[in-house]
Formats: sequence, C-alpha cells, structure tokens
Amino acid sequence: MLRSILLLLVAAMAVLIDPSAALASGGAAAEGERLMLVGTNAGFYALLVFIFAYVLVMVEEQIHLSKSKPVLVAAGLIWGVIFMSYASEGISHVAQQAVRHNLLEYAELFLFLLVAMTYINSMTDRQVFDALRAWLVRSGFSYRQLFWLTGALAFVISPIADNLTTALIMCAVVLAVGRDKPIFVSLSCINIVVAANAGGAFSPFGDITTLMVWQKGVIPFADFFALFIPSLLNWGVPAYIMSLKVPKEKPAATNEEVKILRGGIVIVVLFLLTIATAVAGHNYLHMPPVMGMMLGLGYLKIFAFYLQVSHRQGDKTGEHGANAGAIGTPGAHTHQLSGETFDIFQKVSLAEWDTLLFFYGVVLCVGGLGTIGYLDIVSQAMYHDWGATPANIAVGFLSAIVDNIPVMFAVLTMMPDMSEGQWLLVTLTAGVGGSMLSIGSAAGVALMGQARGIYTFASHLKWTPVIALGYFVSIGAHFLINGASFDRVIEHLAK
Repeated sequence: MLRSILLLLVAAMAVLIDPSAALASGGAAAEGERLMLVGTNAGFYALLVFIFAYVLVMVEEQIHLSKSKPVLVAAGLIWGVIFMSYASEGISHVAQQAVRHNLLEYAELFLFLLVAMTYINSMTDRQVFDALRAWLVRSGFSYRQLFWLTGALAFVISPIADNLTTALIMCAVVLAVGRDKPIFVSLSCINIVVAANAGGAFSPFGDITTLMVWQKGVIPFADFFALFIPSLLNWGVPAYIMSLKVPKEKPAATNEEVKILRGGIVIVVLFLLTIATAVAGHNYLHMPPVMGMMLGLGYLKIFAFYLQVSHRQGDKTGEHGANAGAIGTPGAHTHQLSGETFDIFQKVSLAEWDTLLFFYGVVLCVGGLGTIGYLDIVSQAMYHDWGATPANIAVGFLSAIVDNIPVMFAVLTMMPDMSEGQWLLVTLTAGVGGSMLSIGSAAGVALMGQARGIYTFASHLKWTPVIALGYFVSIGAHFLINGASFDRVIEHLAK
C-alpha cells in the first residue's frame, strides 16, 4: 500500500517537474479557447491524482488522515498540470479565468457555511441543544416513542441546521437513554441518518448540495419545498418498517436538567432572521445569498458585543455573584451563569475547518477535471445517452458510495439542459441517496464513531433494501406530485 502511494506521488510530481511529459494537448488552440486535454498525459495524470486522493478520503476512518489533506494536494497538482498545458500554448489567461471562476464559487460557499457554522457553535455554547437533549432524556418516553421523536426532530431541525449537527444531537439522546438496548440504538441511528438527510433535501439550508443548487440560481428558494412530501416519504417508509423491531418498554428515568444560558434564545432568533435576510435579499434584490448571511453575522457580532459589555458591567456591580450557583436538581447539569462570557471570534475559530478546506479541494479538483474536459464526456454519456431521469436516479446511488458534494458540484459544472422537475429530482436523489450506506453521508460516518460498535456499516447495510424502498417511493412521489414541473424549462440559467 505504502509503495503504491509513493509511486503515485512520484508520478504526479514527475508531471510537474517535466512538462514535456504532460503537454501533448493535441494541437494549438485559438485565443481564448479551452484546451481539450482528455486522452493526453496531462489529462491522465490529473484523473489519476484525483482518484487516488478520493480513495484516501473514502478510507479516512481507517487511516486517520483528515479528508481535506489529500484533496488540497490533488487540487494543486491538477491545476499545476492544467496551467503548464495552457502556458505551452500561450493562453495562460484562459486557465486563470477558469480557476478564478472556481474560486468565486468556493468563496461564496465558504462564507455562507462559515456564518452558519458560527451560529451553530454559538447555540451550542449557549446550551440550546443540550437543553433539548436533556428534556428528551427526562421526559419518560418509551423506546419506540423516542425512535419516532428523534427521527422526527432530525427531519425538522436539519432543514435549518446542518444534517451532521442534527444527527449528532439526536444520537446523544439515543445513547443517553438506550445504551443497554443495542437494537434500539442501532435502529435509531439508522433512522436519524435517513431523517437528517431527507430533511435536508427539501431546504436550501439543509444540505451542502441544496445550498449549491440555490446559490447557483438553478431553483428558486420556494420551489425546493415541493420536495417536502417526497422527502417525508423517503424517511417515513423505512422508519415505519424499522419501528416494528423497536422495543415498546420505557427506559429508566433520569433527572438531568440543563438550562439555556443567557442570550441563547436571542441567538436562535437572530439565526432565523439571518436566514430570512439571505432569502429576502436573494429573492427581491437579486443579491447573492452569501451577502445576506454575512449581514447576519454582523447581527451576531453586535449581540456578542452586548453580551460581553453587559457581563463586564455585571461583574463591576456584583450582580452576577448573587446569581451564581448550580442550576437544576441535585445531580443535574450545573453551570455558573456569572462565569459565562461569550467570545464571537472563538465561535468562528470552532468552525469545521477540515470540512471547509475539503470543500475547497473538491471544488478545485472537480473544476479542474471539468476544464480538462472529463465532465463533457460524463455529461454526454449520462444526460444525452442515458437520459435525464436514469442519470439523476444514478446520481443518488453514486452519492451512497462517493460523497454527494463532488457529485452535485460535477452536475452543476456540467449544467445539463433539464427542466425544473429534473433539477428537483437530482437535488432529491443527491441529498437522500447517501442514506443507503452508512458511509454515504457525513451524518452516517459521524454516528458510526459516536455509537462505535453498536451502529456499524454492517448493521446499516442490513436495512439498505428498506432504505432503497423509501428512495424509490420518494422518486415516484416526486413524479406524481410535481409532474407539472417537468414541463417547466429553466430559461434564466447561464449557458
């Protein structure tokens, strides 16, 4: 394995050191024309580097190599080969325009996600999610009721928060009440993964793929909600079948109590206001959604300043000292309200930087392969030879094996000529297709780590046929409910 890795790295570096080995571009190009590098040494090495990098991403859990590292290196190597090819033809500016287009795509995605992650971290700091978890644990629900409740909350919360955070919160509830019931934990984790992915599929904020489609201007904000019923069925069908195997008895009651810290509710309101700002600015002023999100970050930073100033004033007057103390019943979660400061830059620093840098590598790698010409070939094969419907259904199965982010970005880069109904279909399949395998989504991978030894690849695979049934039911529901959208042509897309 190590020998193969070293040989591939040497081969990739050889391309950069010896341009003559990679620059068989097939003839000079006209000024401003994109070179077709498929079939050349440059194209071959770029594809090889990408495949190798993505294999490392897929085995991240086994080799403990952060997923951002291989794709960052691959992005640099791929674009290095591209720039050398274009330089040999004297048209480096064409490659510069292509890479800057990809950088702009990434910048919008990066800033949008950074704001969303900062809000989620702020709500976590204020114990909003801990309070929800503690309430569920002490409420006395049966195992089957908790199975449905955690799934329903995952479906409802993920359209606003990201599906990974939602899944982790619900899994914490499941582990807190049912660690001695492995069948309950395993089935609930599968249910949470399916629900979180399904809930994210009908909202522009619920998943990275839907966010990319919305930011690209393919589908208007309100039209995503046409996928609500298909997404609900995608979760509901397998959830009902799995629930029949969940025990009906009640777990032992607990007395854990966690209260939301000062400012927590206000931050939730500000997050909703930020979403409203991004949507209104995009719909009525045609601003990029990221501008509304950055304005929302300003809301949070000003409120953070208020929290800091009021905290310091409270210290000076001695108000906090009187209020300090444990919260809740004996043995409950305790916190010092007086000692809770709020540093907004710390919340920014706690963003998922490995994920954000992974997106950079994916966008640049896929954009590079598109510049080389590979995506033209894939688009011809899938969307012209196969047809839009089989291609979009296949995207869902591909998303179960390969992360849905590069798959959706590739589709958006190819920009096939499709009706709105087909764009909604590929948004649905890319969002929910990853549920068929535990490694098909970030939520599934994270829960395998959180419920290690109980929720596993094998335990999820056992229920894959049931999840696949929900997948096809959701597709059928989309055709039945949104049939008119398949006749609507999207005319505003830039070709």
